[in-house]
Amino acid sequence: MSTIMQYILSGLAIGGIYALVALGFHIMWSSAKAVNFAHGDTLTIGALLTIMLLAAGLPLWLACLLAIAAGGVFGTLVERFAVRPFAAHSGSIGWMLATIAIGIMIESLATIETNGYSLPLPSPGVERAVRILGAGVYPQELLIPLVAVLAMLGLKLIQRHTLVGRAMQAIAHDKQAASLMGINVNAVVALSFGLASLLGAAAGILIAPVVQASATMGVLLGLKGFAVAIIAGITSAPGVLVVGLLFGVIEKFVEGYISTAAREIVGFSLMILVLLIAPQGLFGKREVVKV
Repeated sequence: MSTIMQYILSGLAIGGIYALVALGFHIMWSSAKAVNFAHGDTLTIGALLTIMLLAAGLPLWLACLLAIAAGGVFGTLVERFAVRPFAAHSGSIGWMLATIAIGIMIESLATIETNGYSLPLPSPGVERAVRILGAGVYPQELLIPLVAVLAMLGLKLIQRHTLVGRAMQAIAHDKQAASLMGINVNAVVALSFGLASLLGAAAGILIAPVVQASATMGVLLGLKGFAVAIIAGITSAPGVLVVGLLFGVIEKFVEGYISTAAREIVGFSLMILVLLIAPQGLFGKREVVKV
């Protein structure tokens, strides 16, 4: 029983990270029908910048806030200079290549700054493990899925009860009609990318005390976050949360009962299988195009 609980709790922790990253992809796609493929690197930015600010003498809470804000600025700049110029042309995939290139540059810069080493991020949440039904888990790991749930609920509240949220929904429905209604489409899309990157930077700060921060920490996490968004149906925020948490739990059981190598095989095989059965994702809606 303790082993099963260990896998569940550890899986929920990493699944919460997948969910936060996937929520970022959901926000970007919903507003722009494009995403930042350097989104995984916002985790690296958040984690490493926090460590650097701590080393400069800032308190932990302030270092975290500044790193998250920097992640948001990064996302906004990526949208302005790497996505918007290409997304303006119908059918262009230049934004894919541009954001991938930016991700590679971020990883290279981070490698130079860290000399290729992993760096610890001190946190009160990893000082002592707690026991739950025989399983040992850090409070930091319990915090991650909670933050993911709160982020999803907060996003839904923003979408339903604020002018910015309604503008995001209007743009997702029909960008041209939203523009004719007086909505500043470019500003709202830029804000969406910034908000997505805020979540990414926060995810990096949350997971770094558990796995340590490195230049490449966001590569696989970003890829799996994107896979979660696709499996769930990238248009559904609750679906993204549910699939992210389940994906993490499944990975831990595969890792525990088969092997770490099999974890990636099973995870991405599930993605392919789901897309063959439901191309729109488990919680996504089919998009109907009127001609």
